[in-house]
Amino acid sequence: MDLAYIISGLLVGTLVGLTGVGGGSLMTPLLVFLFDFAPKTAIGTDLLFAAITKTGGVLVHHNKHQSVEWKIVGFLALGSLPASLAVVYLLTYVMEKNDGVTQLMTTTLGVTLILTALSLIYRSVFTRKSHEIALQRKTHHERFGRWQNLLTVLTGIVLGALVTLTSVGAGALGTVVLLFLYPRLATVRIVGTDLAHAIPLTAVAGLGHMHMGNVDLVLLGSLLVGSLPGIYVGSYFSAKIPESVLRPMLASLLILIGVKFVL
Repeated sequence: MDLAYIISGLLVGTLVGLTGVGGGSLMTPLLVFLFDFAPKTAIGTDLLFAAITKTGGVLVHHNKHQSVEWKIVGFLALGSLPASLAVVYLLTYVMEKNDGVTQLMTTTLGVTLILTALSLIYRSVFTRKSHEIALQRKTHHERFGRWQNLLTVLTGIVLGALVTLTSVGAGALGTVVLLFLYPRLATVRIVGTDLAHAIPLTAVAGLGHMHMGNVDLVLLGSLLVGSLPGIYVGSYFSAKIPESVLRPMLASLLILIGVKFVL
C-alpha cells in the first residue's frame, strides 16, 4: 500500500465527515490531477470505494435512526440500476475504447462537479422551502401527485447514468433532488434514503467498471485504510466548524476543478 494514497483517503474521508458531501466529487479529481490516474481508473476505483464507505452510514441510519424510506429507494433504484447497466454496456461493447470515450467521461465529470457545487450552494434554499411546505398540512407525496413515483424513477435514471460515467452525483445531487421531490421528509430521512440508494448504484457501477478493467484494487485498499478513520475524525469536528464557512469553500473548489475538466 502507498502511504500517499492512505493520506489522500484520510483527507477525503475527513472532508466527507465535515461536509457530508460524497467522496466522488473529491476523490476522483484528486486521483486524476494529483496522482495522474486515467479518469476511467479513478472513476471505477472510486465507485467501489463509495459503495464500501457508505455502507456503514446506512447501517447507522437504518438501525439507529430508522430514517430510510425504502419505498423511495426502490423507485430510485428502478431507474438508476438499469441506467447504470446500460451505460456499462455502451462503454464496454458499443463505444470504441479511444480518446473520444475518455473525453466524454472527463467532460461529463466536469459538468457534474459544477452541478454538485451549485447544489451545495442552493441546498439551504431547498431545505428552507422544504420546511415551509412541511408546515402546511400536506404529505410528502402531494407535491406532484400521481406523477410523484414516475418522477422519482426518472431521477434515478439520470443519477444512474451520471454516477456510472463520473462516480459523482449520488451524494450531493441526489440529496438536493430528494429535498425538492419530497419536501415533507425530515432532512435525516433524506440523507438516509439517499445513502441507501447510493450503495447498490455505486456497487453495480463499480463492478461494471471492474469488468472493464477500470479498478485498481491496491489503490482501493489504500484509500479505505485512510478514509475510514478520516470520516470519524471529520464527523467529530463537523459541529465545531460552521457549515456557512465550509460549504462555500468546497463549492468554489469543485467549480474550479469542474471547469478544468470541461476545458
